[in-house]
Order: sequence, then structure tokens, then C-alpha cells
Amino acid sequence: MTDFVAIDFETADHGADSACAVALVRVRAGKVAERATRLLRPPRQHIHFSYIHGITWDMVAGEPNFAQVWPELEPLLEGASYLVAHNAGFDRKVLKTCCAEAGLKSPALPFACTVTLARRAWDLRPTKLPDVCRFLGLRLRHHDPASDALACAKIALAAMADGFGLEPA
Repeated sequence: MTDFVAIDFETADHGADSACAVALVRVRAGKVAERATRLLRPPRQHIHFSYIHGITWDMVAGEPNFAQVWPELEPLLEGASYLVAHNAGFDRKVLKTCCAEAGLKSPALPFACTVTLARRAWDLRPTKLPDVCRFLGLRLRHHDPASDALACAKIALAAMADGFGLEPA
């Protein structure tokens, strides 16, 4: 079974550099092995998307920024074959942009997308995260990064159990 890390970002605004929260769920040998969630201080004080994820400037003003947190989280990726995200293009862009802005090397792991995986495995439409979770009977607190990343990991595991492998997005 493929070892992977599910990742989910929440952003403060439309900028790909504006991560205000990140969660990672490490899967080893088909089981959730580790989890990490961190609030992040984004580069700008105005958090436009508070109405979506509930994260406010007061919650993150005293938190470390991405550059300070990522070196603590990156070891979770060691030995993983993929990063997995729901709508992987978004999370890949946020990760690459935040790494570039921080002067850090972006992980070389390929991304697999659980939107694509759900369509391929179960021919689902629509494939928004709540829709896929409902189909699989998974609990979800949508836009809570820890819940979203765990759901993404469980979607990937369910698809793999049904005979569908992860493929780069």
C-alpha cells in the first residue's frame, strides 16, 4: 500500500501566499499514522475568507508564519510517495508559493487529487469534499483543515481499497 501525506490549506485571501492554517495527515501501510495542524500568521492582516473557515486575524496574529512552521512539519513527508489533496491544484499552488516566499525548497513529491480519484473510482458528480464524504459516510467539518485533510486521506484509502491507485495530478 502506498504511503502518502494528505494536506489541506486554508487561506486568508486570494493570494496563494496567504496560508493561515495547514493540516497534514500521514498514512503509513494503509493506516493514519500521524497528524499535524497549525494556524499560521499570513503576510497580510485582512483575512477575507473568515466567513468560510472561521479563522480571524486575532486567532493568528501571534502565530508563527509559514517559514517558521514548515521546517517542523516537513519531516512528516519523509518516505511518502505522494501528497494528496482535494482539488490538488489549489493546495499545490499554496504550498509552492509559500515555500518560494519563505525561501524554502518546495517538496518534490507529486500530488494526487481526490477529486479526480473520486470521479475515477466511483463516477461521482459533484465531487466537492462534502459530497464525496457524504457518499463514503465520512464525518466532515468542512474548511477545518484537520478535518479536511483527514477526510482526504480516508477518501484516498477508500479508493485504494476499491482497487484504484493514486496518480499524479
